[in-house]
Amino acid sequence: MLQALLAPDPAALLCSATCAILFGVVPTTLKSAEQGWLLLLLVLWALLLFGGFLYGRGGEDERRMPLSTRIASSLVLVVAGWSWFAFSQGSSAAVERYALLVALGMTCGLVGDLFMARLLPVEPHVLAGIGAFAVCQVLYVTAFLGFGNQMGLDAPGPRWAALAIWLVVGCVGWYLVVFRGQKPSLLHWAALPYALLLASTAGLATGLALQAAVFIPLAVGACLFLLSDLILAGRLFSGLTFPQIGDVIWLTYGPGQMLIVFSVAAALRLAGAAGS
Repeated sequence: MLQALLAPDPAALLCSATCAILFGVVPTTLKSAEQGWLLLLLVLWALLLFGGFLYGRGGEDERRMPLSTRIASSLVLVVAGWSWFAFSQGSSAAVERYALLVALGMTCGLVGDLFMARLLPVEPHVLAGIGAFAVCQVLYVTAFLGFGNQMGLDAPGPRWAALAIWLVVGCVGWYLVVFRGQKPSLLHWAALPYALLLASTAGLATGLALQAAVFIPLAVGACLFLLSDLILAGRLFSGLTFPQIGDVIWLTYGPGQMLIVFSVAAALRLAGAAGS
């Protein structure tokens, strides 16, 4: 840690400080060039997402962000996910597997974004999007479960209690936002298992955070993802609307995905502590 703090490369120092703020960890296992690259991706992602909101002129009451900056911000997170996977090689099998599953999950998230934006010619586009995001959630759940099991973060109390609570939240959210007062269709019922997958992701991330505080940002990210999709479901199924609702969806979804992708830093810290 002292070596990273004294590194002469300003980009590496800034990346270390950013990771310390987000995850309580300075990734000393990464080279200066690797830290600088991840910092560049993080800054680029923020400029695309938040810059698109601040300076965008979408021409719609529901959003300011242009489609191009929204999709580009997700693409940057895909690059970041695969960069974390590449940089984690040689650390430990648990971290490598975690980084791989997170990168694959973020890639499926981008595919879901493309479906929802109708940039891929598949109909019904909402069902296709739900399918892509469901695969994304399965990959995240597998990553959290596997890493917890391999690193001893598998205490039954916090893991299953957090999961049970979030599954209840997911069920209640689906009923209130999607099902209540509606004539059920295939999309309404497809939203139920997807809501439970989202809740499982939040629950298992919370279970990790309860056992290792370095994963608190991960839990926040998973909860933001769930909140974003509940708002989206309200707009799709219940006619929920308010000014800039589309932007609110992305301003919760984007940071949620970012926190999940960059949680590889927390995994590296824990693996490094276990091996020292």
